[in-house]
Amino acid sequence: MTTFTALTTDESRSTAQALSDFEMPQPLPDWTVTRWYAAHTSANHEKRVAEQLCLRAVEHFLPLYLSVRRWKDRRVTLQLPLFPGYVFVRIALRDRLNVLEIPSVARLVGSNRLPTFLEDNEVEDVRRALSGGVRAAPHPYLTEGRKVRITAGPLAGQTGILVCRKGARRVVLSMDSIQRSILVDVEAGSVEPMLGPHPSFALARASRSDRMTREMGVAR
Repeated sequence: MTTFTALTTDESRSTAQALSDFEMPQPLPDWTVTRWYAAHTSANHEKRVAEQLCLRAVEHFLPLYLSVRRWKDRRVTLQLPLFPGYVFVRIALRDRLNVLEIPSVARLVGSNRLPTFLEDNEVEDVRRALSGGVRAAPHPYLTEGRKVRITAGPLAGQTGILVCRKGARRVVLSMDSIQRSILVDVEAGSVEPMLGPHPSFALARASRSDRMTREMGVAR
């Protein structure tokens, strides 16, 4: 004979709570989808990594800026990485070893050993700004301050934090995925104040959150 045992009210609540606390694992990604990722490199090896990526025919982007340095009796203009320690690569995760096997590459940026992809406009906006002649330089990661929106120029629509340097207004734009910021020059009349929390670079956080439930990467 089969005996059925009825649960008490407290036991039923405990069971329901346990089921509600249980989280299903996230689905595995489609490893064939091509996306932008940030490859973390050894210090001062960004250009070397970019050269290796060229040899391996891996699409990549290493944003550079001009820096004038004084050496003894002369000045030298150097091209330096705008995001020190990072090179952006556009790959499908099934091809990630083409990047990770480069000696100077430490990892693909992510969390819990899962690479986090970047929205296309996060990278393309930087590329467009530099090609449009926007002057930019690295800046310490910044998330607090007077929030503004850029209203004109190659960076129109971007949001960041307004700072004043040497009597000029500039805007700090942050890429939250790698916790790096850049400082860009803007015209005095090309920014407007805004309210609310500081959005991530290129306003991509919300759309990335929706898509990450479908496409997450597995690191090497």
